[in-house]
Amino acid sequence: MSLTVEAVQAALKGLIDPNTQIDFVTSKSVKNLRVDGGDVSLEIVLGYPAKSQFDAIRKSVIAVLRELPEVKNVSVNVSSQIVAHSVQRGVKLLPNVKNIIAVASGKGGVGKSTTAVNLALALAAEGAQVGVLDADIYGPSQPMMLGITGRPTSVEENTMEPMEGHGIQASSIGFLIDDDAPMVWRGPMVTSALEQLLRQTRWRDLDYLIVDMPPGTGDIQLTLAQKVPVTGAVIVTTPQDIALLDARKGLKMFEKVGVPIVGIIENMSTYVCPSCGHEEHVFGTGGGQKMCQEYGVDFLGSLPLNLSIREQADAGRPTVVADPDGAISAIYKTIARQVAIKVAALSKDMSSKFPNIVVQNT
Repeated sequence: MSLTVEAVQAALKGLIDPNTQIDFVTSKSVKNLRVDGGDVSLEIVLGYPAKSQFDAIRKSVIAVLRELPEVKNVSVNVSSQIVAHSVQRGVKLLPNVKNIIAVASGKGGVGKSTTAVNLALALAAEGAQVGVLDADIYGPSQPMMLGITGRPTSVEENTMEPMEGHGIQASSIGFLIDDDAPMVWRGPMVTSALEQLLRQTRWRDLDYLIVDMPPGTGDIQLTLAQKVPVTGAVIVTTPQDIALLDARKGLKMFEKVGVPIVGIIENMSTYVCPSCGHEEHVFGTGGGQKMCQEYGVDFLGSLPLNLSIREQADAGRPTVVADPDGAISAIYKTIARQVAIKVAALSKDMSSKFPNIVVQNT
């Protein structure tokens, strides 16, 4: 009995992607499947960056197919292909940027900026092209966290090149002002400055642009949510009741302007004493998960209250860079993969598929 494509597909249908919990056939990840006698070749193309997972996935596919008695040789190539997804209606898309992910919080002090930069670095570590836009005009922190100094250059009029740190592109008002210069601007000036940073930075072929949003849900935040072409939003909170109260407002703000909520990250969820190992829930427990159940959104993961996270970010080498193989970096990478998986499941941007209609007088 000869080996058939259908038999191979049936075998692959039973193999679950450990990251999405969906089999590779249903997720349409199997590409270029060829069967020649007892030789099988195929590609697994993931819709999310997962460079660290490629080898394990390749081995699992080979192991499953070798259980078929007719199979002699198996060739499997695993890769990622990130595509653009749709944004709010009426908002102009950004050239060379496939997906924009807003990282927001209802209030300050919950570790939003540190979480944003580590998510960006984790996505880059998994093979994606990533940029960070520091949208916190009043308190820009990404230049320090990314260890970037100096001023951006300009090669074209009314544009500037993104700065780079640890392999990711970045734009921030912090690159254009002195460290101790206060931003005493009113709302319209702030939103205008942010739009300039967003649209006049010459981003280079980004799979993801992480926007570190300013804290709060006032006029500035609402204007940004309406004008920035956002693929999805991630809400950062602590388990503390007062933080969750404000996080709910942030979530509702994005819902009002038609931005999908990718999920919620609970920061500072637990503290483990480095001396005795005792675990303490300093800010309460379970608040983030309860909020997810309440609003029907995904819980992306929880991060500990740890001194090293703060020290490494302050030193310009965030945790994912400073300790790439550590336990906390593993959490950031798992959360980043979940963010990318949720984004991959959103509606794709089809604007490039439609022809431009031009009306002419003849």
